[in-house]
Amino acid sequence: MRRNHLSNKLILLMLLGLFSCESLVDNMNTDLNNPTDASATLLLTAAELGNVSVQEGHLARVASMWSGYFTGSDRQYKDIYNYNVTGASFNDVWQFVYQSVVEQTQLIIEKSEASNNRLMQGIAKVITANALGTATACWGDIPFSEAADIEKFPNPAFESQTVVYGKLQALLDEAIADLESGAGTSPGVADIHFGGDSDKWKMAAYSLKARFFMETKEYALAAAAAEKGINAPGASWVMYHGNTLNVNENLMYAYIARNRVGDVDASLALVPNLLNPGSATYKGNAKTDETARYKYQYMTVNASGSAIPVTPNTSSTTTARGLFGQTTSYPMVSYSETLLTAAEAAARTKGFDEGLAKLNLYRAYLNGGGDLDATYKSAYTFKYEPYVEADFEPGGMLNPDNMSAQSALLKEILMERYVSFNGQIIGFNDLRRTRNEAEGVQLQPATGSSLPERMIYSEAEINSNTSAPNPVPGLFVPTAVNL
Repeated sequence: MRRNHLSNKLILLMLLGLFSCESLVDNMNTDLNNPTDASATLLLTAAELGNVSVQEGHLARVASMWSGYFTGSDRQYKDIYNYNVTGASFNDVWQFVYQSVVEQTQLIIEKSEASNNRLMQGIAKVITANALGTATACWGDIPFSEAADIEKFPNPAFESQTVVYGKLQALLDEAIADLESGAGTSPGVADIHFGGDSDKWKMAAYSLKARFFMETKEYALAAAAAEKGINAPGASWVMYHGNTLNVNENLMYAYIARNRVGDVDASLALVPNLLNPGSATYKGNAKTDETARYKYQYMTVNASGSAIPVTPNTSSTTTARGLFGQTTSYPMVSYSETLLTAAEAAARTKGFDEGLAKLNLYRAYLNGGGDLDATYKSAYTFKYEPYVEADFEPGGMLNPDNMSAQSALLKEILMERYVSFNGQIIGFNDLRRTRNEAEGVQLQPATGSSLPERMIYSEAEINSNTSAPNPVPGLFVPTAVNL
């Protein structure tokens, strides 16, 4: 976090090159080595791109390896997969959180307050909440109130995870009020997610609130927030990608299929076996055909048709665009997540009937193709018929272990969340939240007898901030909300 504002702007202006758009930089200084200021609109684009790097980059790959989605097969990622990881591995993502997102959104808010542009303030607050919510979920205690003000707080205090979650909820409430105010000018195309649409940002804020309430196990509050969250696939908060090399392509694709080929596959992952109809641990049943979803999420042959270890699907052809294809959009906060949050929260707080009804809403979405790319909807079979109560009764189709019907329903919902969040950090958060419950997904460690409970703090932050935790908690120490 210890950088001056000018160097941060340089970093962020360079970051724009990852997803270039000439119209966004028409008003930049002609001398790029000596920028004196940047508009709130330009800063917004940079902050959004910084947040994409937090959500879709290294942190998501690590979370996916530790969640049974990916396998680290070579070089650095083989070590990380086997839990041999140091704080240096997280220096860049920590910098993205605080320098590329939080510092920039604070500047956006300050500039927007001067013109009473509450729309811009609201958007900036939602982005801040997304980045810091991911940070506290992954690391636990983090800087919050004293973050991104190096002159006033050269050693920003780390606040407890439970306090941070409360402050995130308050921040999102502020954002919602700003977005509902009707005050302010839209950033237009500079907002690369929603084009300044306040209604979509408000729904995203409620879905984020629901996510955070799930992570703190406040399930009744999560259910209420989800009802106001993202209400259609087209309202999902995603990062759109293109096919320009090193500019706007899917970050998972860029790493797995091009930059570090062979470092990551899914040969030892759990999810491919759950989705593969030919597997002994296939999760399908008489009402569920997972063929298309399996093919969409994973591939076993390369572009030339040669057999390869099962691998996250980076296929990017016109006839097959996989979950991690070059131009495939990446979910930040999605309609699917919101539906599944509503289902789990309802099952936990409103009873079996409400939970089943919500789960069947999601299954109806899947039965229409769900999040599958169009190339997989037509090429492979899929089926998600509605479940009925008898399916969950002891000895029923979804309850071979003779649990209570309520527990069998919760187990099915948690399994559905698990396979639906492939490649996302929230899958890692879910596993830690529920692994001690009988209904939770049971994942075997890649090595040893313990599963990771957190990311390791940035080495650069530990070395430079005298307020950093001492001793530094290890990889297998649960964060406060998961004790």
